[in-house]
Amino acid sequence: MRAVKMAPAGGLARGPWVPLALLALLARAALALTERYPALSLLQQERHRQRHSPAGEWAEQYSAECDSSFLHFHESDCDIGGPSSCESMLSLNTEKILSQAKLLAEQKRFPFATDNDNTNEELAIAYVLIGNGLYDEAIRHFSTMLQEEPELVSAIYGRGIAYGKKGLHDMKNAELALFELSRVISLEPDHPEVFEQRAEILSPLGRIGEALSDLTKAIQLQPSARLYRHRGTLYFISEDYATAHEDFQRSLELNKNQPIAMLYKGLTFFHRGLLKEAIESFKEALKQKADFIDAYKSLGQAYRELGNFDAATESFQKALLLNQNHVQTLQLKGMMLYHHGSLDEALKNFKRCLQLEPYNEVCQYMKGLSHVAMGQFYEGIKAQTKVMLNDPLPGQKASPEYLKVKYLREYSRYLHAHLDTPLTEYNTDTDLPGNFKDHWAKNLPFLIENYEEQPGLQPHIKDVLFQNFESYKPDVQELICVADHLGSMMQYETPGFLPNKRIHRAMGLATLEVMQAVQRTWANSKVRMNGKTRLMQWRDMFDIAVKWRRIADPDQPVLWLDQMPARSLSRGFNNHINLIRGQVINMRYLEYFEKILHFIKDRILVYHGANNPKGLLEVREALEKVHKVEDLLPIMKFNSKTRDGFTVNTKVPSLKDQGKEYDGFTITITGDKVGNILFSVETQTTEERTQLYHAEIDALYKDLTAKGKILILSAELGEVDAVCNLILSLVYYFYNLMPLSRGSSVIAYSVIMGALMASGKEVSGKIPKGKASIKISKYLVDFEAMTAPGSEAFSKIARSWMNLKSISPSYKSLPSVSETFPTLRTMIEVLNTDSSHCLKKAIVVV
Repeated sequence: MRAVKMAPAGGLARGPWVPLALLALLARAALALTERYPALSLLQQERHRQRHSPAGEWAEQYSAECDSSFLHFHESDCDIGGPSSCESMLSLNTEKILSQAKLLAEQKRFPFATDNDNTNEELAIAYVLIGNGLYDEAIRHFSTMLQEEPELVSAIYGRGIAYGKKGLHDMKNAELALFELSRVISLEPDHPEVFEQRAEILSPLGRIGEALSDLTKAIQLQPSARLYRHRGTLYFISEDYATAHEDFQRSLELNKNQPIAMLYKGLTFFHRGLLKEAIESFKEALKQKADFIDAYKSLGQAYRELGNFDAATESFQKALLLNQNHVQTLQLKGMMLYHHGSLDEALKNFKRCLQLEPYNEVCQYMKGLSHVAMGQFYEGIKAQTKVMLNDPLPGQKASPEYLKVKYLREYSRYLHAHLDTPLTEYNTDTDLPGNFKDHWAKNLPFLIENYEEQPGLQPHIKDVLFQNFESYKPDVQELICVADHLGSMMQYETPGFLPNKRIHRAMGLATLEVMQAVQRTWANSKVRMNGKTRLMQWRDMFDIAVKWRRIADPDQPVLWLDQMPARSLSRGFNNHINLIRGQVINMRYLEYFEKILHFIKDRILVYHGANNPKGLLEVREALEKVHKVEDLLPIMKFNSKTRDGFTVNTKVPSLKDQGKEYDGFTITITGDKVGNILFSVETQTTEERTQLYHAEIDALYKDLTAKGKILILSAELGEVDAVCNLILSLVYYFYNLMPLSRGSSVIAYSVIMGALMASGKEVSGKIPKGKASIKISKYLVDFEAMTAPGSEAFSKIARSWMNLKSISPSYKSLPSVSETFPTLRTMIEVLNTDSSHCLKKAIVVV
């Protein structure tokens, strides 16, 4: 049996939102007791039995609600009769059931009580049977009463509840429950609680539209904080976050002391990229309920998305102080630690998670990944195999971890087999089978015809051992500390990018290795690459950064797209980024929306100037009123290429062939009637497009190498500037080509830094260093390149924040990176080494 588990955190543009919907239903189950009839929360016990396990990244219901039972007679009776009454509720003998029923009947504490005392006592008996889990007996009792009085509303209502309590996994029960509740509505159409109960049946059956209609009717009859909260949760499930927010706000206006409503209000902000507003809501929920674990957990995740590691850690820690066994918090904290590069600490959280929940696929997968990243392949593959054995049940959707794990296991075996092989003697892109790479990069199910598995672990190849920082020679220690500093210069200071010290070190070392390799090339030295000794080409320069990026996080397939199978290239390999999907905003790119909007408006005017000159004035006036991306849709529908939207293509001007342009990226905007839009950008890597860009980069690299050789002999200022511009131009085309399946941005920036250092200049400014005159205050280098009108414009923008200065002579004394770390084993060792020593040392080379 598959254990339900929480979906991973991370990117908001990674994967569908179904796990959140399931948890939202869980939250509703505990809150759906009617205020008039607190005994009638139809689905609590059923959902507790079927779904009460962590199944999403946000909204686990807190335990007090999960433990609530279906009927609350025992709670109310305890208040009336004292402790002895509580004890009596646990007994099922006839005398005590009758006693309970008599008390219930006297107070008419059940729905649709009549004016006949005898009838009320009979009804109360059936309701007590439901409260004690005797659903079939309750159904028989109600049925007997209905034989005598076919339109006895309370009996019809109670029988509907009993059918629902028997279990909605049996569609017959669900259909009978809905039939009975619909009969009640036909007889008593003005009772909001019946519509609410029917919505409680419909929602877990996936009939969300009908459930929303019932809740809307209930609100029309008698608005309440509870009903708005319930309807808001269903809108939340449907990913209509704006409407959900409105309902949660109305609910809080009617009853401000609702910590869960406040939590979900925060989640509606979170999913729309409004992180600061989300954080304020989570904090307000904590004011209302100081021990609200889910609010601390959500607050931690919001801070993580902001890139605030310390604040996120503090929030997760507070959740764990309240409950050290809180699985979802352990999982989220572990994932954050992994993506921060703190693998040892991450492993502790995943191991603790698995002690509490052995079948948690996310923790099992991440445990295996963490072990492999640290070079502990035996433990890593053991954990991966456990995930692989957890096959989905028939009709059950496979988890993301299950889909990914076989790729990770095969890649882990490959890495283990090459641990001690010199990196210069093999090529991962040519070694791995083409269909394997293609499926892995596209995140497809592992269904590869005639695939031959990688060899199993070989006993003579031992795992990577931990290497103390002090065990390295002083010059290597200095190399590591300089790499940490250089890597930190590549950190994006914008929401969605968590600092990762492991990536920092890897890409810092890549920068230094690029510098050293380029310097050797300009001095006419050859390099050894892929088993051959030859002059370095531009791809070799990027391959240095690729190998470090790959090993820093083996979970991500960092692969050259032009090395994919010919069939895949002929169809086009898309690098796709969702900026808005539905109402879900990719907060990483939020600050670029306005710039892209201005670009689109300019392209629309160009299009109409060429194809619709008579209507140009009308379009121009309409565009002046456009302030949001979605406002463009009505303007473009009359000449759209797509049914409900349009596309805009960018062009990249050639330096090699003046006047020629290459395809850049495509902006797509589509929308529906309820305000959901798809706003995305993508680059399509076809063989023809790749060859055009390669020719451009080849020409620039040839020119760069020639000028670099001159620069070695004469460090004149003009030559240095020319070399810097060539480096930035070359990388400009690399960014627009997007030739890698992952990691293009940081790989390209490390090449920029390394090549500039080879020319005698180093980057001293961090990203971003925005100017007041520029509307965008936070830069993403890849988007700057993709949205720049040409290479010269990109070079100018890049140099404005890089603050280039002359390189320190001490860089020359650093040992060779490629010779110091010649194998995967030595690379993993240095990435595992504790970096805290560098913080205690004054970095000489800055």
